[in-house]
Amino acid sequence: MLAFVLRRLAQAVVVMLVVGLIAFSLFRFVGDPVVFMLGQDATPEDRVRVTRMLGLDQPFYVQYASFVARAAQGEFGLSLRQIRPVSTLITERLPATLELSFVAAVFALGIGIPLGVYTALRRNSWLSHIFLAVSLIGVSLPTFLIGILLILVFAVVLGWLPSFGRGDTVDFGWWTSGFFTLSGLKALILPSITLGLFQMTLIQRLVRSEMLEVLRTDYIKFARARGLSDRTVHFGHALKNTLVPVITVTGLQLGAIIAFAIITETVFQWPGMGLLFIQAVTFADVPVMAAYLCLIALFFVTINLVVDLLYYAVDPRLRIDRAVAAN
Repeated sequence: MLAFVLRRLAQAVVVMLVVGLIAFSLFRFVGDPVVFMLGQDATPEDRVRVTRMLGLDQPFYVQYASFVARAAQGEFGLSLRQIRPVSTLITERLPATLELSFVAAVFALGIGIPLGVYTALRRNSWLSHIFLAVSLIGVSLPTFLIGILLILVFAVVLGWLPSFGRGDTVDFGWWTSGFFTLSGLKALILPSITLGLFQMTLIQRLVRSEMLEVLRTDYIKFARARGLSDRTVHFGHALKNTLVPVITVTGLQLGAIIAFAIITETVFQWPGMGLLFIQAVTFADVPVMAAYLCLIALFFVTINLVVDLLYYAVDPRLRIDRAVAAN
């Protein structure tokens, strides 16, 4: 088990280095940050001074090595747009994105898995057909269109929920949360549904297809022949084995919720990391963009490690295979 975790951690380090290199390389071509900072009317002397101050006159490998060394300490330099530490900007925006992603993930899992199980066990009922039709719509519509439609209906027409912003928040040190205020909870509803709807419908359809496949296997027929109740067969045997392939896709989708919160945060003007990234792209703020991509890569790597460990816990065949290989 320890060797497995160490091997995954070593792979994670390699992935992070590659992502950092790609991010740092690509964003060198999005524009000249010195021009964005000083404007077109800056003198050549000012441009040379700022270029040296930012270290942009150094060779590429020196800049990248400096970037990696600072990133390992949680520092990504100064934002070229706000002239503030990037780590401070991310710390200010991270709670909003994680809070939104958490609610969207709970929505996707809490509704997607039960609906998938229901549509598999009651696949011929009219309610299952309605759920499948709605899930097809959720998969087909783009995220920004879903957000605009929700704003139109619930914010403009009905006036029940706010159309933008995070509402009132409560500070817990550096962490800010909207869970403890009514306006904060209301502000979470529309963007979390928008962000989690695609994942919810995908998880529902995946659970349904895997559940139907498992219900046709021989060991399920044998369990029924032993006289086990439907509840035991469905939830004690079928659902447990259904979750093995679902864990992988679900883990990737949870990472995608954080990574693709950019669109949702832009539509709802949610003050999170996604909106910060969009503003950084407009200004060619390379340190912010590189830090954002490295942070997203870290989330994906962490989630994949957790998924591998869950595989190990859920599927006993992996433990048996590793024990046999060790002997």
